[in-house]
Amino acid sequence: MRFMMIVKATTDSEAGQPPSQELIDAMQKYNEELVKAGVLLAADGLMPSSGGIRISYPEPGGKPKIMDGPFTEAKEMIAGYTLIEVKSREEAVEWAMRMPDPHGFGQGEIELRQVYEMEDLVDNPETLAKDAALREQLEAQRKA
Repeated sequence: MRFMMIVKATTDSEAGQPPSQELIDAMQKYNEELVKAGVLLAADGLMPSSGGIRISYPEPGGKPKIMDGPFTEAKEMIAGYTLIEVKSREEAVEWAMRMPDPHGFGQGEIELRQVYEMEDLVDNPETLAKDAALREQLEAQRKA
């Protein structure tokens, strides 16, 4: 089971304020623990939405609409994510509870969401085989 820990943005992260060295050290230690446990798939921070782009689809079959950031409502933004693969929802919650306050100062908020697996969406053997082949190609590219 894959889960994404979505780190919510704050006014500081949206202003581009870098985290403190203490927070960077704490997050590195946390990520090292995830790696040692063999559950970390990816973890990254995101730049402020002022440099972001939103693409929306306002009409079915219509052209996509592009909007440059910054975007309003920092609480709806994300500042980073950690993607893990674990055996259960409970294990995902345990890892999420161990994450240091991602912004310090008591402003951190993490949203934990399970990632769909292709098997959750379809039962078509051909589609599942294509998905498995793509994942194998990705893994081979990472190793190359």
